[in-house]
Amino acid sequence: MGWGQGHPCERPAHVVWVDSFLIALTPATNADFAEFMAATGTPPPPFWSEVVFADPRQPVVGVSWTEAAAFAAWAGARLPTEAEWEKAARGGLEDRRFPWGDDRPNVKFDRPPRVGETPVNALGLADASGVCHEWCADWFDDEYYVRSPARNPRGPETGTRRVSRGGAWRHADPWSPVAHRSSLPPHLRYSDYGVRFARDAE
Repeated sequence: MGWGQGHPCERPAHVVWVDSFLIALTPATNADFAEFMAATGTPPPPFWSEVVFADPRQPVVGVSWTEAAAFAAWAGARLPTEAEWEKAARGGLEDRRFPWGDDRPNVKFDRPPRVGETPVNALGLADASGVCHEWCADWFDDEYYVRSPARNPRGPETGTRRVSRGGAWRHADPWSPVAHRSSLPPHLRYSDYGVRFARDAE
C-alpha cells in the first residue's frame, strides 16, 4: 500500500496482508440504487433527477457514507476496507501509477461515465480511477500508514472523516493514482461520490 511519491498521508509505502475477499468489478449503478429505493423507501440522493446523472448505467452518486453502507448491506454486501480497495485496484501490479499501468488515458469526461467505460486492470476491475470517489469502510487518519498493522488493516477506531478511493470525473485531473487517499465527513453528499460493494470470501 502507499506510494513514495504521493502525499504525506500516502507514505510510507508498506506491505500488508489482506485475507481473501470479493469485490464488484464496477461501482454500483443508478439502476442498482433504484431497486434499493423501491425496496426500502429510501429517498433519491441529490442529483438524481438531473439529466447529466440520470443514465441507469452511470454510477449512483450523491450518497453519504451512511447511505452507502446501508445500500451495501441491503445488497448482502459491505463497503471494502481501504486495504481491500487498493489490493483490488492494483490488479497485481506493483509500483505502477494507475490500476492498468503507468499511461494516462487521453480522455476527459463532462459527466460521470457509464460503468465500464474506463480501462480495466488485470483482474477485470474497472472504474477505479476517473469515475467517482468510492466510500471505504475505514475512518481516515493522515498518519495511519505510520502505524498501520501488517495484516488486514481497518483504519483507526474513530475519526471525523471516512476514507474514499478512486479519481473523480469532475476533477481537473480525474486520473487518480491507485495509491491516492481522499476522505470526506460521512454525512456529506457530492456529485462524484459513489460506492463499490465488497463481500467476505466464503
